Amino acid sequence: MSQKRIAIFGSTGSIGTQALDVIRANPDLFSAEILTAQSNDELLIKQALYFNPNVVVIGDEKKYLAVKEALSKTDVKVFAGEAALAEAASMDCYDMMLAAIVGYAGLRPTLNAIELGKPIALANKETLVVAGDIVMRQAAEKRIPIIPVDSEHSAIFQCLVGEGRNKIEKIILTASGGPFLGKKPNFLVNVKKDHALQHPNWSMGAKITIDSATLMNKGLEMIEAKWLFNLDAHQIQVVVHPQSIIHSMVMFNDGSIKAQMGMPDMKLPIQYALAFPQRIANDFPRYDFKKPNNLSFEEPDLKTFRNLALATDALYKGGNMPCILNAANEIAVFAFLRNRIGFLDMTEMVEQTMAKVHFIEQPTLQEYFDTDAEARDFAASLVHM
Repeated sequence: MSQKRIAIFGSTGSIGTQALDVIRANPDLFSAEILTAQSNDELLIKQALYFNPNVVVIGDEKKYLAVKEALSKTDVKVFAGEAALAEAASMDCYDMMLAAIVGYAGLRPTLNAIELGKPIALANKETLVVAGDIVMRQAAEKRIPIIPVDSEHSAIFQCLVGEGRNKIEKIILTASGGPFLGKKPNFLVNVKKDHALQHPNWSMGAKITIDSATLMNKGLEMIEAKWLFNLDAHQIQVVVHPQSIIHSMVMFNDGSIKAQMGMPDMKLPIQYALAFPQRIANDFPRYDFKKPNNLSFEEPDLKTFRNLALATDALYKGGNMPCILNAANEIAVFAFLRNRIGFLDMTEMVEQTMAKVHFIEQPTLQEYFDTDAEARDFAASLVHM
């Protein structure tokens, strides 16, 4: 396997930093060619000095001079701003993009990479939630693979390797249940952000950790799975599996179920996506069946965690409804993390936005962009942001 040049969009976040750990451990297999960050200039500089990429981009233009100066004695090219993020994705100096920018901001760079014909290791589920039909159609036209990095979608992808044309009856996405599994609304009404950011099994960024606590993350994953694996809404099921050892399952039309298992460690699906179709050895922790561990499963509580029900509604309705759901949720999580609204208010904001923003059954890419802006404006107006 010759060295693969990786462009990491979102290199200072949880996925990006773990991906760089994988690259650091396998320097003969991978190099970091492009690194981007939104505002964490200090970590971006450290990464650039260690990995010596071709290009770095800092999204926050106010940080440009600091990055430029710190890297002035290197050959690293430094760019800044949102447009530069999208332009970097169009530079033909890498072999694969790791799309790890959080939220809607990851859509344009990913589309540009697809246009360039680059395989995508996709850690940004919002790209497919917002415009999955367009993204997957363009990937099919360019004949490039989109390899999922989310542990759940990586699990399904791994279960499908070698299955060719065998028909899927349904996929089963597992959810840990987050830090508030079993709690009721009278408890959740008083939850503060510090409590919500304590995930029992996974170490993740703030946005995805809050989404896991509200179960919105699992709803977004259902929508992403529809597009990744060309499924109908009724073929996607969620079960709560608190131990996070089974990462997801596929049931085939003969009733046989395949599961992918392992320790809850994001480096494994990241490494799998970067090295696909090969598996490479590592020293990650192994699951030990000799240790007494009960693997349990239960139905999600949709009455308490209504975000999952709203996301399921968006999945079935289709069109621009998932885009509306995602935009409202991003604003709601932003407001909650700044102590502007309560935990349960996030669901109210999403529900009100879904009811208010204009529904389009078959949106164009521009209509997705417009929908996102309209939904954000409406959601923000609910908290006077």
